[in-house]
Amino acid sequence: MFTGIIETIGIVDSIIKRGNNLDITIMSSISKDLQPDKSVSHNGVCLTITKSNKTAHSATLVNETLNKSNFLTIKKGSIINLERSLLVTDRMDGHFVQGHVDDVARCIEIIDNKKSWNFVFEISQSFSNFIVEKGSICINGISLTCFGVTNDRFSVAIIPHTYNKTNLKYIKINDLVNVEFDVVGKYIHKIIKNNI
Repeated sequence: MFTGIIETIGIVDSIIKRGNNLDITIMSSISKDLQPDKSVSHNGVCLTITKSNKTAHSATLVNETLNKSNFLTIKKGSIINLERSLLVTDRMDGHFVQGHVDDVARCIEIIDNKKSWNFVFEISQSFSNFIVEKGSICINGISLTCFGVTNDRFSVAIIPHTYNKTNLKYIKINDLVNVEFDVVGKYIHKIIKNNI
């Protein structure tokens, strides 16, 4: 379980294809504190640490993760948002993020508001029921609030702190980002759908 408050960023150091899986190694400031079997959010995807040392850590991405996330587009040097799992004693500053990415969204517009930014994303219409005006959404592991919601797009406003601390500053038009919809909304949608 995560909060969507990014702890740090990491840099992809290597990507090795093993069958249908990808083994990635990421250099980061928190790698030295990670141990095998611990869960860490990588761009919003919960991955199990397989190896770690003072400067880097590794994880394996399986086919399901690759098909639902933007990890097929990463390369050596890509910047990844990182967040360690929530401790019971931590404050809940974002929203409940599971690290189970639902799909990707395409960045279609970036508006520079001088000291803040609006990012506009396009999604599959099949997910439109999971996005509500002023509702929570997780983009590349970042807990954000939606506005300007339509059937196939939504916007998020980014403050300088978030822009500078995450990989959002590297996002360009047509880039894909990982999206996790609010888990409460997903459960409510399923209950209503099953009772109609």
